Order: sequence, then structure tokens, then C-alpha cells
Amino acid sequence: MSAFDSALKRQGDETKEKARSGRGWYAVLARTGLVAKGVSFGLVGVLAIKLALGSGGQATSREGALAQLAQQSFGKFVLIALALGFAAYALWRFVQAFAEKADSDDEGAKVWGKRAGYIGRGLIYAGLTYSTLRIVAGSGQSESQNERAHKSAAMLLDWPAGRVIVGATGLVVVGVGLWNLYRGIATKFDDKWRTGKASPTVKKWGVRVGVVGHVARFVVFGLVGVFLIKAALDYNPKAAIGIDGALQKLAHASYGPFLLGLTAAGLVAYGLYCLVDARLRDVSAN
Repeated sequence: MSAFDSALKRQGDETKEKARSGRGWYAVLARTGLVAKGVSFGLVGVLAIKLALGSGGQATSREGALAQLAQQSFGKFVLIALALGFAAYALWRFVQAFAEKADSDDEGAKVWGKRAGYIGRGLIYAGLTYSTLRIVAGSGQSESQNERAHKSAAMLLDWPAGRVIVGATGLVVVGVGLWNLYRGIATKFDDKWRTGKASPTVKKWGVRVGVVGHVARFVVFGLVGVFLIKAALDYNPKAAIGIDGALQKLAHASYGPFLLGLTAAGLVAYGLYCLVDARLRDVSAN
């Protein structure tokens, strides 16, 4: 083995040790990323609440909320901080995937499934980092999530078995929504909390906002998934929606301002939950 290979292996082993211990720069990446995640969902919720109350605001995605933030006098400074946070979150998930290990040979498939999930989340936040930096650079938000959903669905529907792919994607997104509902109702989200680090009051309110926040994510992801399935069944790419479209559907429904306000408050609660999670979570990789 060459000196370069030895150094690379040693660095890889040190990275895994940091991740599995949940300390040092690895913990900084995780906690910084969770804070940025929380702030971004909180921004979406606040804008939607303002719309529901009739005092401005809009039903938008996280990218749209960041574009709105850029118009404020202090906005670009906050966006730079958020971009660093999103990048930290992406790196955390990539390192987590690298450090994941199986306790036995029988857990190989499970471990690779978890790695795929970590990489998928990392890619989402890498994309969000790129979008945020574009906004900071003045390129703006080129298109909404709704418009991207229409284009992506149209492209996929032109493929062989495209309707199956779009429909299956919709089922996966509905599954993500149901998983959030289960995590919220069963309070599974606090399994990794270091309860000794929190006062009873912080833990109690952390659980409360976590439940409300996960239920709100179920509503949003559920709507996105259902309309993806509808796009596949109707062969109509314009039926596909993003997070902004899901909030718009709520706004235009019967009792729209009430439903939108409840869901938006839930997204704010999810943002607060992420901040608690950043403080209490045991971020060590398995």
C-alpha cells in the first residue's frame, strides 16, 4: 500500500470515528445543519400564516421563502449563513452514510437502505445550498417548485413506463408523509434525544412542537404525493405540485385560510422542533 493510500485510509478511519462518537467537527456539521433546516421551514410557515391572516405573505416553498428573505435589508447576510447551514447538513448526511455500519451480516440490506436515505437527504440539501447561493448572487429563484414539478412530470411521462414512474414517485412521497405522521403521533422523533441535556420543560415543549410539526409535514407531503399520483393517472403533468402548490391547494379549499393557517403554524412548529433537535439530538452514527 502506497503512502497516499495509507494516508487516505487513516483519514477515512478518523472520519468514521468522529461520526460514530458524535463529537468534534461532525457534531458541528449536524447541529448547524439542523438549525438551518429549522429556520427554513419556519420561514415558509411564517409567510403562509401572513397569507392566511390576509396581511401579505404567500404560499411558497423554501426556495421561495429564501427569495423573499433576500429582499430584506439584512437578507443576504442571513442567506449566506443559511447556505453554510444547508451545506453543513448535506455534508453531515454524506458522512453519516459513509460511517454507517452493520452489526451483523444479516443487516447488510438495511444498512444500504439507510445509506441511500442519508445520501438522498444530503443531495436535497446540496441542491438547496446551490439555490440559496444563486439567490445571494442575484440570479434569483428561476422557477417555483410547482413549475419544476410540472416540467419534471412532463419529462417523465414521455418516458417508457413514465406513468408508472410518476405514480410510484407519488406513492413514495405519500409514504414519506405517512412516516412523518407515524413519527409525530408515536413521538418516535425523540428517540435519539439526550434527555439528560434538557430540562423537563424544554423536553415537554420540544415533544409538543415535534408532534404538531410532523403532522403538518404529513399534510404537505401527502398532498404533494396525491397530486403526483393524479398526474400519472390523468397523464397530466400540470397536476403535479410542490410544497408551494400544496399550500396553495389548502388556501383555495373550503375554509382555506383556516386550513392554511393551521398547516402553516405546524410548519413553524416543525422549525422550532428542529432547533430543539439540534440541541438535544445524539448525532453519533451507528
